[in-house]
Amino acid sequence: MSALVLAIDTATPAVTAGVVRRGDDGLSVLAERVTVDPRAHAERLTPNVLAAVRDAGITVDDFTAVVVGCGPGPFTGLRVGMATAAAYGHALGIPVYGVCSLDAIGVATSGEALVVTDARRREVYWARYRDGVRVDGPAVNAPADVPPGATVAAGSPDHAALFDVTVVGPQYPSVEGLVRAVTDWAAEPDALVPLYLRRPDATPRAEQTRR
Repeated sequence: MSALVLAIDTATPAVTAGVVRRGDDGLSVLAERVTVDPRAHAERLTPNVLAAVRDAGITVDDFTAVVVGCGPGPFTGLRVGMATAAAYGHALGIPVYGVCSLDAIGVATSGEALVVTDARRREVYWARYRDGVRVDGPAVNAPADVPPGATVAAGSPDHAALFDVTVVGPQYPSVEGLVRAVTDWAAEPDALVPLYLRRPDATPRAEQTRR
C-alpha cells in the first residue's frame, strides 16, 4: 500500500517542497522544487508546493501526510514552513510530522558525520551522526566549540569547510531525507515545536527594564 507525503523545509536558505511516495518497496520522489534564497521563504514556498504537485501529476487532496523540518534555523524561515505545513494538515485533515532539519541531511551520511548549517553570529547549528543516526545535538556553537570526532561533514559547504574533515553532500534538507527522518509513521505525531536553540535577537521591553 502506498501513501503520498508532502515534504517541506525552510530551515536553511533553501526553500524546499516536494512529493514523496511511501510504499512497501521504499520511498520514491515524485517531484521536488528547491529555491535557494534566504530572503524568499514566504514568497517561494507555496509556489514550490504547487509546482511540485503539478510535476507529480496529483492534487493536494491525494496527500495522506505532511512532513516539515522544524529546524534548527532562524525564526522567520521556520515560522513560514511550519505554519504552511500546519495549514495543509488542518485543511486536508491529515497528520503533520515535524522532524529535525539536520536529520534530513544526516540520514544520507555514513560513518561518523557532522552536519552543520549557518546559524549566523559566527556560529553553526550542528548535529553528529553515526551511519545516518543522530548521536549528538542538535545544538548551536562557535565552530571551535563543536565536539570533534567526525570524519566527514555535510550541510553548508562554507561552514563544513571550517572543520578538518572531508566535506560531502547533501547541502540542504531533501524531501526524501525529510520523509526518511520520520521514525514512526504509526504513532500520533507530536505537536510542532520549532528548534530555535537560542533566544531571539529582540528583547521584550519589560525584560530590558529589569536589566
